[in-house]
Amino acid sequence: MTVKWRKSSRSNTDNGACVELANLPGRVGVRDSKDPAGPALALSPESFRALVRDVKAGSLDTPIA
Repeated sequence: MTVKWRKSSRSNTDNGACVELANLPGRVGVRDSKDPAGPALALSPESFRALVRDVKAGSLDTPIA
């Protein structure tokens, strides 16, 4: 199976900080665009929605010391 990864048109192309997504059978693929041969996540649609919700809410932000 060939997986087609896509990057948001709103991603930051200046520093390469991008996440790519792929439609997988029953899953959503997530990977770092700077390391396409590296690890990727395969999340259930429910887990992906929860991840997006938490990112938008800022609940996953790391405090700066």
